[in-house]
Amino acid sequence: MNTLARTRNGKTAIIGMGRTGIAVAAFLRDRTMACEGFDEHAVHVPDSLDIPVHIGKLDADILKQYARVVVSPGLNWHHPVLRELREAGIPVIGDLDLFNEAFQGELIAITGTNGKTTTVSLIGTLLDILPSGIEVAGNIGRPMLDLFGDGESPARVVLELSSFQLERAQIIHPRWAALLNVQPDHADMHENPQAYEAAKCRLFEAQQEGDTAMLPADGRWHALAERLATRGVRVHRFGHGTAETLCAGIQPLENGHWQIFWRHGDQVEYIPATELPARGMHQHMNLTVAAQAAADFGVSPSVIRLCLTSFNGLSHRLQSLGVVARREWFDDSKATNPDAAMAALDAFDQVIWICGGLTKGADLTPLKDIVAAHVAHALIIGKDSKPFAELCQQAGVPTTIAGNIEQAVRQAAHAQPGLPVLLSPAAASQDQFRDYAERGKAFAHAIRTLEKAA
Repeated sequence: MNTLARTRNGKTAIIGMGRTGIAVAAFLRDRTMACEGFDEHAVHVPDSLDIPVHIGKLDADILKQYARVVVSPGLNWHHPVLRELREAGIPVIGDLDLFNEAFQGELIAITGTNGKTTTVSLIGTLLDILPSGIEVAGNIGRPMLDLFGDGESPARVVLELSSFQLERAQIIHPRWAALLNVQPDHADMHENPQAYEAAKCRLFEAQQEGDTAMLPADGRWHALAERLATRGVRVHRFGHGTAETLCAGIQPLENGHWQIFWRHGDQVEYIPATELPARGMHQHMNLTVAAQAAADFGVSPSVIRLCLTSFNGLSHRLQSLGVVARREWFDDSKATNPDAAMAALDAFDQVIWICGGLTKGADLTPLKDIVAAHVAHALIIGKDSKPFAELCQQAGVPTTIAGNIEQAVRQAAHAQPGLPVLLSPAAASQDQFRDYAERGKAFAHAIRTLEKAA
């Protein structure tokens, strides 16, 4: 008996009553399943839900009285209460399990440390021209269970999936799935790097003959590619190289530039990087994955080309905010880890770099060479300023402890004339902001204030 049917005669406990928890409650209510909410912090729940919500420290003995527990992605899967519930045999799941049981259509799923939202957004745009269109949901911001609000299952969905969503799901079966990358991140939410990688790879566990998996080209993923191929899965590899060895990726050119490519059947399609408004090689790699997905689903090369050459990037992802104080300003607030910041810095010759925040124990050492090569002056914000100051000292880069975004912007306006300013923090934002988006908005506001004062 499936989970949905088994719990019709018992209540479901929902832990975490944010956006995901509210979507879970609405989904269960629409199916006449009783549920109650739990959250360790005060929350506002829409009156229309009309369910009890319990605020305070989680109690395993109380939660054991429920038929099952649905956990929002923001709660650590290894929370002592969740461990105790699982050891007691209580089904503990995430919203992805509920989605999987209710969804009857064609599923595309994307995971990775960086680049998920850009790739998923582009796939959504490209495949929306197909019959029945496509819905976009998951970690991108729209809870996946909201897709069933009218009682119907959508025909086609692309999901952005985080490691948190994947680690607590039983199994999903995407027809087309891509792993963009796995880089050190979320050390505070996983037992170790191996557990983080394993959570990402769960995306492919149910794939079989007729399905497609897209994996990075580096050797780290050869074994996974071989396992999938033996099951009859069509495996695409993407990365830096040529169409002779890769399905899609970035091909270097002799003049120091590059072009992106993907396959449309037996034909290889190319677009020079100079024709792509989105900046940065890392963003261009995301474009190749989206292009390959669209090609595999039958979108014409001309439509793919038009979409990619008109895509300016998403908010807070190496987004140009224009020219103020005779220099261009770039918001890359989404760069919450060193790897993301490295990719952004590599898109410039020289920049004024605004960095800092909560490192969450991340090793900044890999940034040293790229900071030395591309940063003219670093302005450090946020709580964990010491490791950034030490990094810049080792890289031989002049450094100022700015403290906050407003101070950093004011000081950047008087730094080396003409150089662009890049907010690419390489750290989380929760020391000073609710999330990376609020940090990016504060950056934009400080720039507008600077412009008005000029």
